[in-house]
Amino acid sequence: MARTNRAVTTYGLTHLALGVRDPSRAFDFYREVFGMVAVYREPSFIQAQTPGARDVLVFQRADGAAGESGAIAHFGFRLTDPADIERAVLAVTNAGGTVVEQGEFVPGEPYAFVRDVDGYLVEIWYELPTSIDPRAKNA
Repeated sequence: MARTNRAVTTYGLTHLALGVRDPSRAFDFYREVFGMVAVYREPSFIQAQTPGARDVLVFQRADGAAGESGAIAHFGFRLTDPADIERAVLAVTNAGGTVVEQGEFVPGEPYAFVRDVDGYLVEIWYELPTSIDPRAKNA
């Protein structure tokens, strides 16, 4: 059997499952901040997706480990418009989260680190396009 060095084609890292105290409360936070939509609901979890993207978050009941991230420092949502950072920060606080830090990595790249309702550290940021970003649909 011949070996190939071709990498598997994926849509990228698109799925995280978070241990939460209350799946409905966690879902409500991400729905209010990022517009996520529930695609599956079970008594112990809610699977949600960001409209127009393939992002999937599962909010899974985990009473003892809720908010514990192990060795994962944080996860993030990359904005499509840098002007949306203030709206995102306001949405976080309105949804019960807290802002940990806010600033600019470099001029034109604003960011905010926030904690969700279970204590997970979430980065919200805008990054100027990189050389390997997918091309914009209207480009």
